[in-house]
Amino acid sequence: MKERGNAVAEETWLVGIRSQIPCKRECYVKVMKILTYLILVGTGIVLGVVASFNMTRYLNTRPVFYPLRETLLSPPKSPPKSSPSVACSSDLGFDSREDPAGFEHWIRPLNLTHNMTDEELFWRASMVPRRIKYPFERVPKIAFMFLSRGALPLLPLWERFLRGHECLYSIYVHAPPSFKLNVSKSSPFYSREIPSQVVQWGHTNMCDAEKRLLANALRDFSNERFILLSETCIPVFNFSTVYNYLIKSEHSFVQSFDDPGRDGRGRYRRKMAPQVTLRQWRKGSQWFELHRKLAINIISDTKYYEIFKAFCTPSCYVDEHYLPTILNIHFGSLNSNRSITWVDWSRGGSHPATFGNKDITEVFMRRIRYGYKCTYKGQTTSLCFLFARKFAPSALNRLLNISSTVLEFD
Repeated sequence: MKERGNAVAEETWLVGIRSQIPCKRECYVKVMKILTYLILVGTGIVLGVVASFNMTRYLNTRPVFYPLRETLLSPPKSPPKSSPSVACSSDLGFDSREDPAGFEHWIRPLNLTHNMTDEELFWRASMVPRRIKYPFERVPKIAFMFLSRGALPLLPLWERFLRGHECLYSIYVHAPPSFKLNVSKSSPFYSREIPSQVVQWGHTNMCDAEKRLLANALRDFSNERFILLSETCIPVFNFSTVYNYLIKSEHSFVQSFDDPGRDGRGRYRRKMAPQVTLRQWRKGSQWFELHRKLAINIISDTKYYEIFKAFCTPSCYVDEHYLPTILNIHFGSLNSNRSITWVDWSRGGSHPATFGNKDITEVFMRRIRYGYKCTYKGQTTSLCFLFARKFAPSALNRLLNISSTVLEFD
């Protein structure tokens, strides 16, 4: 009986041992899973810290500005209610104290002189900040860009038009390389010539000059609207009306239409296809007005401009087709498809009519100001033209005489 009892006890002990073995195996597997998980998590944390450190160091070495892909800038919905209390008297010409390495030089270069090539200038102008909020008080300005053959005979009228609004505009003049404006230091046109090149009527270099004006004006981050003018252009409304009209508009003002005739579709070149097709081809006045977003996109373009330079040669004129066509292809919803610069082609010929001293009457000027119908911000209006051309030097005195009564200058 004693031996039988010992056998039973031994068997019981062996059963207990066997029952503990599976438990030990399960515990071992669970421990290994936990250790593996902890190792993977730890490795991920280490790699993340290293990658974050390297990325931060990389980004800190990059420039503040990036070439444009899709600009975040858009026109403000309303202009300031009154003239802002910011220092802008230094805009009236070159300031020898300007620090070329300072922040002010980056956001508003007062000295327009530089040694950049066109390629370098366009690259610089095509940049926008990635941050939307400005680190300075930005007041939207209008850039008046004069493409001139030399002197500005109507300059006294422009000076009267601009007087008292120094914070709200910038002036840029593209004149022949050897020409220098003879104006006093108090003039808003003093030292406002940009580095220029020779321009020939009907040649691609005229469009080069227009882009050169745009690029120089884009260097001032406060410039919001950009209007191309000639030495024969005049304003037909006061500054406040012009400023509000442009700043409040969400559209640019570039004439763009399909002309089925010889001077429209007849100028199209088949070699432009497939990038530019006959259906996309448009014509318009070279005297454009652009808001900043479109101006940056035009300066950034290298694809279409090279096609126009290669194939749009006389009797095809780049300045009459490039901008209207590009806007039609890519930015039609941002354009009003009309010009705000009045001109008279009724006399025929390759150039519009020129108006002198005897032509300047109240009736004539009021017809330009209110004699047409157009759409502005979805509403029909008779205020369609803010500027007009072509006016001869002999018209200056009469224009000055009616600047307060008819043109209602401030």
